[in-house]
Amino acid sequence: MNTLPTPEALATLRTLTTPEQCTVILAAARGEEAEHFRAVIARLHAVWQAMPKTRETDAQGRAALAPLHYFIGGCDWWIVEKDADPDHAGQVQAFGVADLGMGAELGYISIPELLDCGAELDLYYTTPKTIAELLP
Repeated sequence: MNTLPTPEALATLRTLTTPEQCTVILAAARGEEAEHFRAVIARLHAVWQAMPKTRETDAQGRAALAPLHYFIGGCDWWIVEKDADPDHAGQVQAFGVADLGMGAELGYISIPELLDCGAELDLYYTTPKTIAELLP
C-alpha cells in the first residue's frame, strides 16, 4: 500500500489529532515506515467514516462500541459516537466514556478541547471495547 493518503483522510487526521501529533504522523508517512503510517491514516479515516453519529447507538446500551481512544497522563477517553453536526459547525462534541483517574463515566466529550489539552489519539487502539467493558 504505497499510495498517498487521500485529501479526505488527511482532513480526518487533522480533525482527530493535535497539530503536533499530525505533523509527526505525516512525517512518518514519508519516512522509512511510510507504508505502515499510511495504513494507520487510512484505517483512522475508515473508522471515523463508519462511526455512529449522536444518538445512533442508544438502542445498543452498554453493548455500544468505542472505536477511538484518547489519552494523556492518567486520563482516558473512549469515543462511541461523533457529532451529528446539525449546525455545520464541524466536530464540536462526541459521546463516550471518560476516565480522569477517579472512575469512568459516560458523557459528552469535546474532541477539540481534548486536543487543546494535548490529549493524543491512540494510533494502536484497534480493537474497540464496549461501554460495558469500560464502565464498572
